[in-house]
Amino acid sequence: MANTIKIRAKIKGDVCEVKSLIKHKMETGLRKNSKTGKLIPAHFIQEVNCEHNGNTVMSADWGGAVSANPYLAFSFSGAKKGDSLKLSWVDNMGENDSTEVTIK
Repeated sequence: MANTIKIRAKIKGDVCEVKSLIKHKMETGLRKNSKTGKLIPAHFIQEVNCEHNGNTVMSADWGGAVSANPYLAFSFSGAKKGDSLKLSWVDNMGENDSTEVTIK
């Protein structure tokens, strides 16, 4: 899958602020196709993880109620400029993506 994650990580004071946007349609499985009238199968991100220098700093379990193209923002302490940050996701159909950035 093409890169679906945009991410920024910046040190502000003693914390690292992370902001990301994930491109994903996030279908609930409850919406009908307007042409056929059949339900569109559920297709949503189930798990999101963020690692700082190989250590998990954020983990989230999502479901069909999360909006399409979700925006995720969080902060954590213990990071410094130049450190590595990796964000990854897996959806209910086995698709996945990840990206790695350097903290600024």
